[in-house]
Amino acid sequence: MILETLTTGPYDTNCYVYASDHGGSAAVIDPGGDSALILRRVEASALNVVYIVLTHGHPDHTGALRELKEATGAEVAMHAADADFLRDNVLASMLGLRASCPQPPDCLLNDGQTLAVGEAMLTAIHTPGHSRGSICLLGDGLVFTGDTLFRIGVGRTDLPGGNYADLIRNIHTKLLSLPADTKVYPGHGPPTTIGDEKRHNPFLG
Repeated sequence: MILETLTTGPYDTNCYVYASDHGGSAAVIDPGGDSALILRRVEASALNVVYIVLTHGHPDHTGALRELKEATGAEVAMHAADADFLRDNVLASMLGLRASCPQPPDCLLNDGQTLAVGEAMLTAIHTPGHSRGSICLLGDGLVFTGDTLFRIGVGRTDLPGGNYADLIRNIHTKLLSLPADTKVYPGHGPPTTIGDEKRHNPFLG
């Protein structure tokens, strides 16, 4: 398995390159910025990007979307409830960013829907709370949690579509039920595990 973590954009967003092996199909998750950096990493492993997957539509997670889509031709996949954020200049302006991609996504992901990335699989888990269309992506022994769950933290809920009660409920019912050794790769900050968050995250007591 190939898993590259790139810190991108002005908000230090974690962008992930996920593939089963060198020279195969890949998914780029949350391209927050620095498209040239992402493309260099993809090219270094001779990967064919088939999906650009967005854990949610906030512009700090989509800053390099347009350039990456143009360079790779990959399908853009996200939950329907966040698709309008791709054209939302108001939120982008609030965060000091720009709306990233005026075209609609190619693939709208439902809860439980699976994407095949070569031999690797990613299953969407709908976890509204940070935004209405937030999803986490479950792979083999790991989960990409976007801005839903962080190491010793949870996502903010003061932006449009946020709901703190929904966020905490979905973390408990859909993420903390995963095996304790499941590796957690969040949208910002260092990785953690489900077990560590159960034991130490003060928001989940």
